[in-house]
Amino acid sequence: MSERPIRVLVVDDDQGARALHCRFVDGVPGFTVAGAAGTGRDALAQSTAGIDLVLLDMRLPDISGIEVLHRLRTFGDAGPDVLVISSSQDQTTVRQALAARVAGYLVKPFTEAALRERLERYREERQARTDAGRERPLAQSDIDRLLATGGIRTVSASSSGPRALPKGLAVPTLERVLTALDPGTGRSVVEVAEACKMSRATAHRYLTHLAETGAIVVSHRYGKRGRPEVLYRLAPG
Repeated sequence: MSERPIRVLVVDDDQGARALHCRFVDGVPGFTVAGAAGTGRDALAQSTAGIDLVLLDMRLPDISGIEVLHRLRTFGDAGPDVLVISSSQDQTTVRQALAARVAGYLVKPFTEAALRERLERYREERQARTDAGRERPLAQSDIDRLLATGGIRTVSASSSGPRALPKGLAVPTLERVLTALDPGTGRSVVEVAEACKMSRATAHRYLTHLAETGAIVVSHRYGKRGRPEVLYRLAPG
């Protein structure tokens, strides 16, 4: 059964911008527009109807976007995440929005590709938060090792190397990539991306970092024709 799409509320006082952003959102797999609002009060009213993510403009005709954001935070864990979409670039507005733990701040006007990239990143981070609350499943090699030795070797993001993560990489996502790998069987970028529900480009960035730190081993699988396929597996303990 396919996963439920992420329900998005688009908030903007400009009718044309609302329609454009709704079209952008509907064009991203895994997302669906669940509503649109032109005022802050309407946005708050609709945010209680199973909304996962609010695309929030800061300049609204009744109450400010910052006020809407603060009221959404009173919902606690039941409240939606917020991605700011605004032409406001003054330090006060930006600082207040970031202090409210928004999922991102995208300056208008922006392209469809820019919004898609932000939404895909949000989806990956959302999945990482969900996976962080689950127990790591054991790979077949882990189970075999447990039967043979009574101990399980696990790899975590903290053991992937002493260096701090490069900009753009996140520990929860790194943990997901590590969980998708196995010390006995090499996996391709495509296989890792599908297992982690992320783009191939994102999977490749994390795999490259892990290879550079020595946490994983890179090998090649040669076919009858074409370029060899690159495979990744956990480095032996």
